[in-house]
Amino acid sequence: MNDRNPYRPVTSLLILTGLNLLDYLDRQLLASVLTPVKEELQLSDGELGVLLSAFMWGYFLTSPIFGYLGDRVPRRWLIAAGVFVWSIGTLMTGHVSALAALIFFRVLVGLGEASFGTISPGWIADLFSGPRRNTAISIFYLAIPVGSALGYIVGSALAARYGWRAAFLWAGYPGLLLAFVLFWLKEPPREKSESAEAVGDQREGWRSYLKLFRSRAYVLVVAGYIAQTFAMGGFAQWAPTFLYRVHGMNLEQAGRFFGLSLVLTGLAATLGGGLVATAWRRRSEAGYASMMALSSSLAVPVAFTAFLWPDPAIARMALAAAMFFLFLPTGPINTLILETVPAHLRARAMAGSIFLIHALGDLWSPWLVGHFSDRWGSLQSAVLILPGALALAAGCWFSLVLFQRRGGAAMR
Repeated sequence: MNDRNPYRPVTSLLILTGLNLLDYLDRQLLASVLTPVKEELQLSDGELGVLLSAFMWGYFLTSPIFGYLGDRVPRRWLIAAGVFVWSIGTLMTGHVSALAALIFFRVLVGLGEASFGTISPGWIADLFSGPRRNTAISIFYLAIPVGSALGYIVGSALAARYGWRAAFLWAGYPGLLLAFVLFWLKEPPREKSESAEAVGDQREGWRSYLKLFRSRAYVLVVAGYIAQTFAMGGFAQWAPTFLYRVHGMNLEQAGRFFGLSLVLTGLAATLGGGLVATAWRRRSEAGYASMMALSSSLAVPVAFTAFLWPDPAIARMALAAAMFFLFLPTGPINTLILETVPAHLRARAMAGSIFLIHALGDLWSPWLVGHFSDRWGSLQSAVLILPGALALAAGCWFSLVLFQRRGGAAMR
Protein backbone atom coordinates (compact mmCIF):
# COMPACT_ATOMS: atom_id res chain seq x y z
CA MET A 1 0.00 0.00 0.00
CA ASN A 2 1.18 3.53 -0.66
CA ASP A 3 -0.22 7.01 -0.17
CA ARG A 4 1.11 8.72 -3.29
CA ASN A 5 -1.98 8.94 -5.46
CA PRO A 6 -4.31 11.97 -5.09
CA TYR A 7 -6.92 9.96 -3.20
CA ARG A 8 -4.42 9.13 -0.43
CA PRO A 9 -5.54 5.50 0.09
CA VAL A 10 -3.54 4.87 3.28
CA THR A 11 -4.68 8.11 4.93
CA SER A 12 -8.27 7.45 3.91
CA LEU A 13 -8.09 3.88 5.22
CA LEU A 14 -6.73 5.05 8.58
CA ILE A 15 -9.40 7.74 9.01
CA LEU A 16 -12.23 5.40 8.04
CA THR A 17 -10.83 2.71 10.35
CA GLY A 18 -10.67 5.22 13.22
CA LEU A 19 -14.31 6.16 12.66
CA ASN A 20 -15.21 2.48 12.49
CA LEU A 21 -13.55 2.04 15.88
CA LEU A 22 -15.76 4.78 17.34
CA ASP A 23 -18.75 3.17 15.63
CA TYR A 24 -18.24 -0.12 17.46
CA LEU A 25 -17.37 1.57 20.76
CA ASP A 26 -20.72 3.37 20.75
CA ARG A 27 -22.50 0.21 19.64
CA GLN A 28 -21.29 -1.92 22.59
CA LEU A 29 -21.61 0.61 25.41
CA LEU A 30 -25.08 -0.58 26.39
CA ALA A 31 -23.95 -4.19 26.83
CA SER A 32 -21.24 -3.04 29.27
CA VAL A 33 -23.75 -1.34 31.58
CA LEU A 34 -26.70 -3.75 31.46
CA THR A 35 -26.65 -4.47 35.20
CA PRO A 36 -26.94 -0.83 36.44
CA VAL A 37 -29.51 -0.05 33.73
CA LYS A 38 -31.56 -3.09 34.81
CA GLU A 39 -31.37 -2.08 38.47
CA GLU A 40 -32.18 1.61 37.99
CA LEU A 41 -35.04 1.11 35.54
CA GLN A 42 -36.22 -2.20 37.06
CA LEU A 43 -36.27 -4.06 33.74
CA SER A 44 -36.65 -7.78 33.11
CA ASP A 45 -34.15 -9.73 31.02
CA GLY A 46 -36.73 -9.79 28.23
CA GLU A 47 -37.02 -5.98 28.30
CA LEU A 48 -33.22 -5.71 28.30
CA GLY A 49 -33.19 -7.93 25.23
CA VAL A 50 -35.65 -5.58 23.47
CA LEU A 51 -33.47 -2.59 24.38
CA LEU A 52 -30.34 -4.36 23.14
CA SER A 53 -32.07 -5.15 19.84
CA ALA A 54 -33.35 -1.59 19.29
CA PHE A 55 -30.11 -0.49 17.67
CA MET A 56 -30.58 -3.11 14.98
CA TRP A 57 -33.98 -1.80 13.93
CA GLY A 58 -32.43 1.53 12.96
CA TYR A 59 -29.41 -0.18 11.47
CA PHE A 60 -30.81 -2.87 9.23
CA LEU A 61 -34.05 -1.13 8.15
CA THR A 62 -32.22 1.91 6.75
CA SER A 63 -29.19 0.12 5.27
CA PRO A 64 -30.93 -0.58 1.89
CA ILE A 65 -31.63 3.14 1.56
CA PHE A 66 -27.98 4.02 2.11
CA GLY A 67 -26.89 1.20 -0.19
CA TYR A 68 -29.08 2.62 -2.96
CA LEU A 69 -27.74 6.14 -2.39
CA GLY A 70 -24.17 4.96 -1.92
CA ASP A 71 -24.00 3.70 -5.53
CA ARG A 72 -25.35 7.00 -6.88
CA VAL A 73 -24.53 10.13 -4.87
CA PRO A 74 -21.34 11.53 -3.20
CA ARG A 75 -20.47 9.21 -0.32
CA ARG A 76 -18.60 11.68 1.87
CA TRP A 77 -21.75 13.62 2.80
CA LEU A 78 -23.68 10.46 3.60
CA ILE A 79 -20.94 9.09 5.84
CA ALA A 80 -20.40 12.41 7.68
CA ALA A 81 -24.13 12.76 8.32
CA GLY A 82 -24.23 9.22 9.66
CA VAL A 83 -21.40 9.86 12.14
CA PHE A 84 -23.14 13.02 13.36
CA VAL A 85 -26.53 11.30 13.81
CA TRP A 86 -25.20 8.27 15.69
CA SER A 87 -23.24 10.59 18.03
CA ILE A 88 -26.43 12.53 18.85
CA GLY A 89 -28.18 9.26 19.60
CA THR A 90 -25.36 8.15 21.90
CA LEU A 91 -25.39 11.45 23.80
CA MET A 92 -29.14 11.41 24.32
CA THR A 93 -29.06 7.81 25.58
CA GLY A 94 -27.25 9.19 28.62
CA HIS A 95 -29.92 11.83 29.27
CA VAL A 96 -33.19 9.85 29.29
CA SER A 97 -34.79 7.43 31.73
CA ALA A 98 -37.93 5.97 30.15
CA LEU A 99 -37.53 2.64 28.35
CA ALA A 100 -39.34 3.99 25.28
CA ALA A 101 -36.95 6.95 25.03
CA LEU A 102 -33.92 4.70 25.40
CA ILE A 103 -35.24 2.48 22.62
CA PHE A 104 -35.79 5.51 20.35
CA PHE A 105 -32.26 6.85 20.74
CA ARG A 106 -30.71 3.42 20.27
CA VAL A 107 -32.66 3.19 17.01
CA LEU A 108 -31.20 6.59 16.07
CA VAL A 109 -27.68 5.30 16.75
CA GLY A 110 -28.40 2.40 14.41
CA LEU A 111 -29.66 4.72 11.66
CA GLY A 112 -26.47 6.80 11.75
CA GLU A 113 -24.20 3.79 11.78
CA ALA A 114 -26.08 2.24 8.84
CA SER A 115 -24.86 5.03 6.57
CA PHE A 116 -21.24 4.59 7.61
CA GLY A 117 -21.24 0.79 7.69
CA THR A 118 -22.93 0.42 4.31
CA ILE A 119 -20.89 2.89 2.29
CA SER A 120 -17.36 2.87 3.77
CA PRO A 121 -16.33 -0.65 2.58
CA GLY A 122 -17.14 0.26 -1.03
CA TRP A 123 -15.02 3.42 -0.70
CA ILE A 124 -12.11 1.25 0.45
CA ALA A 125 -12.71 -1.27 -2.34
CA ASP A 126 -12.35 1.58 -4.86
CA LEU A 127 -8.99 2.58 -3.31
CA PHE A 128 -7.38 -0.88 -3.40
CA SER A 129 -7.44 -3.80 -5.82
CA GLY A 130 -6.39 -7.45 -5.92
CA PRO A 131 -4.94 -8.99 -2.73
CA ARG A 132 -4.39 -5.48 -1.33
CA ARG A 133 -8.15 -5.07 -1.16
CA ASN A 134 -8.62 -7.98 1.27
CA THR A 135 -5.74 -6.70 3.41
CA ALA A 136 -7.24 -3.19 3.48
CA ILE A 137 -10.72 -4.53 4.31
CA SER A 138 -9.21 -6.65 7.11
CA ILE A 139 -7.48 -3.56 8.55
CA PHE A 140 -10.74 -1.59 8.38
CA TYR A 141 -12.53 -4.32 10.32
CA LEU A 142 -9.83 -4.42 13.01
CA ALA A 143 -11.98 -1.68 14.49
CA ILE A 144 -14.62 -4.25 15.41
CA PRO A 145 -12.65 -5.93 18.22
CA VAL A 146 -10.78 -2.78 19.27
CA GLY A 147 -13.84 -0.52 19.31
CA SER A 148 -16.03 -3.18 20.90
CA ALA A 149 -13.40 -3.85 23.56
CA LEU A 150 -13.10 -0.17 24.37
CA GLY A 151 -16.88 -0.04 24.64
CA TYR A 152 -16.87 -2.77 27.28
CA ILE A 153 -13.78 -1.51 29.14
CA VAL A 154 -14.58 2.21 29.09
CA GLY A 155 -18.29 1.68 29.64
CA SER A 156 -17.92 -0.61 32.64
CA ALA A 157 -15.16 1.53 34.20
CA LEU A 158 -17.11 4.79 33.86
CA ALA A 159 -20.30 3.12 35.09
CA ALA A 160 -18.51 1.81 38.20
CA ARG A 161 -17.13 5.26 39.05
CA TYR A 162 -19.59 7.84 37.73
CA GLY A 163 -22.76 5.94 36.85
CA TRP A 164 -23.86 4.33 33.59
CA ARG A 165 -24.98 7.60 31.98
CA ALA A 166 -21.45 8.99 31.99
CA ALA A 167 -20.34 6.31 29.52
CA PHE A 168 -22.71 7.59 26.83
CA LEU A 169 -21.82 11.24 27.40
CA TRP A 170 -18.08 10.61 27.11
CA ALA A 171 -18.53 8.57 23.95
CA GLY A 172 -20.95 10.90 22.17
CA TYR A 173 -19.06 14.18 22.02
CA PRO A 174 -15.99 12.97 20.04
CA GLY A 175 -18.20 11.74 17.21
CA LEU A 176 -19.70 15.20 16.73
CA LEU A 177 -16.20 16.55 16.06
CA LEU A 178 -14.83 13.64 14.05
CA ALA A 179 -17.67 13.83 11.53
CA PHE A 180 -15.95 16.87 10.02
CA VAL A 181 -12.67 14.98 9.44
CA LEU A 182 -14.28 13.30 6.43
CA PHE A 183 -14.31 16.57 4.52
CA TRP A 184 -10.49 16.44 4.38
CA LEU A 185 -10.67 13.31 2.21
CA LYS A 186 -10.97 13.25 -1.56
CA GLU A 187 -13.54 10.67 -2.56
CA PRO A 188 -12.23 8.10 -5.07
CA PRO A 189 -14.15 7.47 -8.31
CA ARG A 190 -16.28 4.36 -8.29
CA GLU A 191 -14.82 1.41 -10.16
CA LYS A 192 -16.43 1.38 -13.59
CA SER A 193 -18.68 -1.39 -14.84
CA GLU A 194 -19.08 -0.95 -18.57
CA SER A 195 -21.67 -3.64 -19.29
CA ALA A 196 -25.11 -2.90 -20.64
CA GLU A 197 -26.46 -4.62 -17.54
CA ALA A 198 -24.78 -1.99 -15.35
CA VAL A 199 -26.56 0.78 -17.24
CA GLY A 200 -29.83 -1.12 -16.89
CA ASP A 201 -29.34 -1.50 -13.15
CA GLN A 202 -29.02 2.25 -12.75
CA ARG A 203 -32.35 2.67 -14.53
CA GLU A 204 -34.10 -0.09 -12.59
CA GLY A 205 -33.37 1.49 -9.23
CA TRP A 206 -34.58 -0.52 -6.25
CA ARG A 207 -35.35 -3.63 -8.31
CA SER A 208 -31.62 -4.05 -8.94
CA TYR A 209 -31.34 -5.40 -5.38
CA LEU A 210 -32.96 -8.61 -6.64
CA LYS A 211 -30.03 -9.20 -8.99
CA LEU A 212 -27.73 -9.76 -6.01
CA PHE A 213 -29.38 -13.13 -5.50
CA ARG A 214 -28.38 -14.34 -8.94
CA SER A 215 -24.94 -14.92 -7.43
CA ARG A 216 -25.00 -18.25 -5.63
CA ALA A 217 -21.68 -17.37 -4.01
CA TYR A 218 -23.15 -14.15 -2.59
CA VAL A 219 -26.16 -16.04 -1.24
CA LEU A 220 -23.97 -18.65 0.51
CA VAL A 221 -21.65 -16.01 1.98
CA VAL A 222 -24.57 -14.05 3.40
CA ALA A 223 -26.47 -17.14 4.61
CA GLY A 224 -23.48 -18.20 6.71
CA TYR A 225 -22.97 -14.62 7.83
CA ILE A 226 -26.55 -14.48 9.12
CA ALA A 227 -25.96 -17.50 11.37
CA GLN A 228 -22.58 -16.24 12.54
CA THR A 229 -23.98 -12.77 13.27
CA PHE A 230 -26.80 -14.34 15.28
CA ALA A 231 -24.16 -15.99 17.46
CA MET A 232 -21.90 -12.94 17.67
CA GLY A 233 -24.80 -10.70 18.68
CA GLY A 234 -25.66 -12.98 21.57
CA PHE A 235 -22.02 -13.23 22.61
CA ALA A 236 -21.48 -9.47 22.48
CA GLN A 237 -24.57 -8.49 24.43
CA TRP A 238 -24.73 -11.22 27.08
CA ALA A 239 -21.16 -12.44 27.73
CA PRO A 240 -20.27 -9.84 30.42
CA THR A 241 -23.57 -10.52 32.19
CA PHE A 242 -22.95 -14.28 31.87
CA LEU A 243 -19.58 -13.88 33.61
CA TYR A 244 -21.22 -11.76 36.32
CA ARG A 245 -24.08 -14.17 37.05
CA VAL A 246 -22.58 -17.61 36.44
CA HIS A 247 -18.97 -17.12 37.51
CA GLY A 248 -19.35 -14.42 40.16
CA MET A 249 -17.23 -11.69 38.56
CA ASN A 250 -18.20 -8.14 39.46
CA LEU A 251 -19.40 -5.76 36.76
CA GLU A 252 -16.07 -4.00 36.21
CA GLN A 253 -14.06 -7.24 36.26
CA ALA A 254 -16.40 -8.86 33.73
CA GLY A 255 -16.27 -5.84 31.43
CA ARG A 256 -12.48 -5.60 31.69
CA PHE A 257 -11.92 -9.30 31.02
CA PHE A 258 -14.31 -9.44 28.09
CA GLY A 259 -12.97 -6.19 26.66
CA LEU A 260 -9.31 -7.19 26.92
CA SER A 261 -10.02 -10.64 25.51
CA LEU A 262 -11.97 -9.07 22.69
CA VAL A 263 -9.23 -6.65 21.68
CA LEU A 264 -6.38 -9.17 21.92
CA THR A 265 -8.10 -12.04 20.16
CA GLY A 266 -9.89 -9.76 17.71
CA LEU A 267 -6.74 -7.94 16.62
CA ALA A 268 -4.75 -11.13 16.17
CA ALA A 269 -7.58 -13.02 14.48
CA THR A 270 -8.85 -10.26 12.16
CA LEU A 271 -5.41 -9.26 10.90
CA GLY A 272 -3.96 -12.78 10.93
CA GLY A 273 -7.05 -14.27 9.34
CA GLY A 274 -6.96 -11.67 6.59
CA LEU A 275 -3.30 -12.32 5.80
CA VAL A 276 -3.66 -16.11 5.87
CA ALA A 277 -6.80 -15.94 3.73
CA THR A 278 -4.98 -13.77 1.17
CA ALA A 279 -2.19 -16.35 0.93
CA TRP A 280 -4.73 -19.19 0.78
CA ARG A 281 -6.59 -17.43 -2.03
CA ARG A 282 -3.40 -17.31 -4.11
CA ARG A 283 -3.34 -21.12 -4.00
CA SER A 284 -7.08 -21.76 -4.36
CA GLU A 285 -10.12 -19.88 -5.64
CA ALA A 286 -11.91 -21.14 -2.50
CA GLY A 287 -9.25 -19.76 -0.12
CA TYR A 288 -11.46 -17.11 1.47
CA ALA A 289 -14.39 -19.50 1.87
CA SER A 290 -12.12 -22.21 3.32
CA MET A 291 -10.94 -19.82 6.03
CA MET A 292 -14.55 -18.96 6.87
CA ALA A 293 -15.69 -22.59 7.07
CA LEU A 294 -12.71 -23.71 9.16
CA SER A 295 -13.03 -20.89 11.71
CA SER A 296 -16.75 -21.40 12.34
CA SER A 297 -16.28 -25.17 12.70
CA LEU A 298 -13.60 -24.68 15.35
CA ALA A 299 -15.73 -22.12 17.19
CA VAL A 300 -18.59 -24.55 17.88
CA PRO A 301 -16.98 -26.93 20.44
CA VAL A 302 -15.02 -24.11 22.02
CA ALA A 303 -18.19 -22.06 22.57
CA PHE A 304 -19.99 -25.01 24.18
CA THR A 305 -17.02 -25.39 26.53
CA ALA A 306 -17.12 -21.69 27.44
CA PHE A 307 -20.76 -21.87 28.46
CA LEU A 308 -20.84 -25.28 30.15
CA TRP A 309 -17.50 -25.76 31.90
CA PRO A 310 -17.90 -25.18 35.65
CA ASP A 311 -14.35 -24.02 36.33
CA PRO A 312 -14.26 -20.19 35.87
CA ALA A 313 -10.67 -20.09 34.60
CA ILE A 314 -11.25 -22.70 31.89
CA ALA A 315 -14.58 -21.11 30.95
CA ARG A 316 -12.88 -17.73 30.49
CA MET A 317 -10.09 -19.26 28.39
CA ALA A 318 -12.65 -21.00 26.18
CA LEU A 319 -14.65 -17.78 25.82
CA ALA A 320 -11.52 -15.96 24.63
CA ALA A 321 -10.74 -18.80 22.19
CA ALA A 322 -14.30 -18.70 20.82
CA MET A 323 -13.94 -14.96 20.17
CA PHE A 324 -10.69 -15.64 18.30
CA PHE A 325 -12.42 -18.05 15.92
CA LEU A 326 -15.39 -15.71 15.48
CA PHE A 327 -13.14 -12.87 14.31
CA LEU A 328 -10.81 -14.99 12.15
CA PRO A 329 -12.89 -14.75 8.92
CA THR A 330 -13.90 -11.05 9.20
CA GLY A 331 -11.84 -9.80 6.26
CA PRO A 332 -12.63 -12.66 3.85
CA ILE A 333 -16.38 -12.45 4.54
CA ASN A 334 -16.59 -8.78 3.65
CA THR A 335 -14.21 -9.08 0.72
CA LEU A 336 -16.36 -11.84 -0.78
CA ILE A 337 -19.51 -9.77 -0.28
CA LEU A 338 -17.93 -7.06 -2.45
CA GLU A 339 -16.31 -9.39 -5.00
CA THR A 340 -19.17 -11.80 -5.71
CA VAL A 341 -21.22 -9.06 -7.41
CA PRO A 342 -20.42 -6.50 -10.15
CA ALA A 343 -18.59 -3.33 -9.11
CA HIS A 344 -21.64 -1.11 -9.70
CA LEU A 345 -23.61 -3.09 -7.09
CA ARG A 346 -21.07 -3.00 -4.26
CA ALA A 347 -22.86 -0.58 -1.96
CA ARG A 348 -26.10 -2.47 -2.51
CA ALA A 349 -24.33 -5.79 -1.90
CA MET A 350 -23.06 -4.49 1.43
CA ALA A 351 -26.48 -3.02 2.24
CA GLY A 352 -28.23 -6.27 1.37
CA SER A 353 -25.82 -8.15 3.61
CA ILE A 354 -26.28 -5.71 6.49
CA PHE A 355 -30.05 -5.90 6.17
CA LEU A 356 -30.17 -9.69 6.14
CA ILE A 357 -27.57 -10.47 8.79
CA HIS A 358 -29.30 -8.18 11.25
CA ALA A 359 -32.93 -8.77 10.23
CA LEU A 360 -32.43 -12.52 10.56
CA GLY A 361 -29.41 -12.56 12.89
CA ASP A 362 -28.48 -10.38 15.85
CA LEU A 363 -31.74 -8.47 15.87
CA TRP A 364 -33.22 -11.58 17.49
CA SER A 365 -30.40 -13.27 19.37
CA PRO A 366 -30.13 -10.82 22.32
CA TRP A 367 -33.90 -10.91 22.77
CA LEU A 368 -34.10 -14.69 22.40
CA VAL A 369 -31.34 -15.27 24.95
CA GLY A 370 -33.12 -12.94 27.38
CA HIS A 371 -36.50 -14.56 26.66
CA PHE A 372 -35.22 -18.10 27.19
CA SER A 373 -33.33 -16.98 30.30
CA ASP A 374 -36.59 -15.69 31.82
CA ARG A 375 -38.54 -18.77 30.71
CA TRP A 376 -36.01 -21.41 31.74
CA GLY A 377 -34.70 -19.52 34.78
CA SER A 378 -31.13 -20.00 33.56
CA LEU A 379 -28.97 -17.67 31.47
CA GLN A 380 -26.43 -20.51 31.19
CA SER A 381 -28.97 -22.68 29.37
CA ALA A 382 -30.21 -19.84 27.18
CA VAL A 383 -26.80 -19.00 25.70
CA LEU A 384 -26.42 -22.54 24.32
CA ILE A 385 -28.45 -21.52 21.27
CA LEU A 386 -25.42 -19.52 20.10
CA PRO A 387 -23.00 -22.40 19.33
CA GLY A 388 -25.85 -24.08 17.44
CA ALA A 389 -26.03 -21.05 15.14
CA LEU A 390 -22.30 -21.32 14.48
CA ALA A 391 -22.79 -24.88 13.26
CA LEU A 392 -25.26 -23.56 10.68
CA ALA A 393 -22.71 -20.97 9.54
CA ALA A 394 -20.11 -23.71 9.06
CA GLY A 395 -22.55 -25.70 6.91
CA CYS A 396 -23.24 -22.74 4.61
CA TRP A 397 -19.57 -21.91 4.16
CA PHE A 398 -18.53 -25.51 3.51
CA SER A 399 -21.18 -25.48 0.76
CA LEU A 400 -19.52 -22.35 -0.62
CA VAL A 401 -16.12 -24.07 -0.61
CA LEU A 402 -17.53 -26.99 -2.63
CA PHE A 403 -19.29 -24.63 -5.04
CA GLN A 404 -16.12 -22.65 -5.73
CA ARG A 405 -13.95 -25.75 -6.07
CA ARG A 406 -16.36 -27.06 -8.69
CA GLY A 407 -15.87 -23.91 -10.71
CA GLY A 408 -18.80 -21.84 -9.45
CA ALA A 409 -18.34 -18.23 -10.46
CA ALA A 410 -19.47 -14.94 -9.01
CA MET A 411 -22.06 -12.94 -10.92
CA ARG A 412 -20.22 -10.77 -13.41
